[in-house]
Amino acid sequence: MLLVHAHPDDETITTGGTIARYLEEGAEVTIVTCTLGEQGEVIGDEWAQLVAEESDQLGGYRIMELSAALAALGGPGHRFLGGAGRWRDSGMAGTPAAEHPRAFVRADESETVGELAAVIAELRPHVVITYGPDGGYGHPDHIRAHTVTMAAVERARESWDTAKVYWTVSEDEAVAAGLADLGPVPGTWSVPQAGALPAVPASSVTAEVDISGYLEAKRAALSAHATQVQVADGGRAYALSNDIAQPVVAREFFILARGGAGRSGRAGRETDLLAGVDAGS
Repeated sequence: MLLVHAHPDDETITTGGTIARYLEEGAEVTIVTCTLGEQGEVIGDEWAQLVAEESDQLGGYRIMELSAALAALGGPGHRFLGGAGRWRDSGMAGTPAAEHPRAFVRADESETVGELAAVIAELRPHVVITYGPDGGYGHPDHIRAHTVTMAAVERARESWDTAKVYWTVSEDEAVAAGLADLGPVPGTWSVPQAGALPAVPASSVTAEVDISGYLEAKRAALSAHATQVQVADGGRAYALSNDIAQPVVAREFFILARGGAGRSGRAGRETDLLAGVDAGS
């Protein structure tokens, strides 16, 4: 299983429980991170001088956070696309960061696709996971990660034909239920209306992974990304630097974008991303 993410912490927020579960079940899992997350908005004052506008040291610090988070999830393999620091966090669209010469969104697509295709050809994953076309919430690096991943899967077919590709998504019904049962959150946090958080209609979800047995690992990994993520007491909510509460739910959701579905469970959805895969091929 190969998961392609834009920045450190994305792997935990969207797929942390899935990573932990499949590692424990014996799958070979590798994460590819496309940037160091240099443009992240730091929480609190302790690391405030690390940000891009000050010492520009945040990316290096986030390598340490990512290492701790991956260890908490069970120790998957990890690579930075093109090597650590090859491409830079682009920030949000329209910001000066997007014009940086090493910004991921400015990278030569043939080069980024080639780098990822080489990883796919080497590791020969049966399942590849990344974001959908909108990147989940519109971040340019997430959108680019989607584009690069889908193209790399196709380019790598000469030597390895990936059986299944999934897009990681949030389900609107699960988000709404989670927000209704957040438990205690800090007084500085705001609790949004369910429709205010990025999510797809439940009807579009084709697979869900039960991570109820791996929530502690996911919470520990979230906490490891301390410059970016706060976890509320009780562990049912987390927030980024915007102090907007988001639920930690017991399932992670996916849309099958390529390949054939395996066995189905609740609501006709796949419940095992590796189902139907011939591990010997």
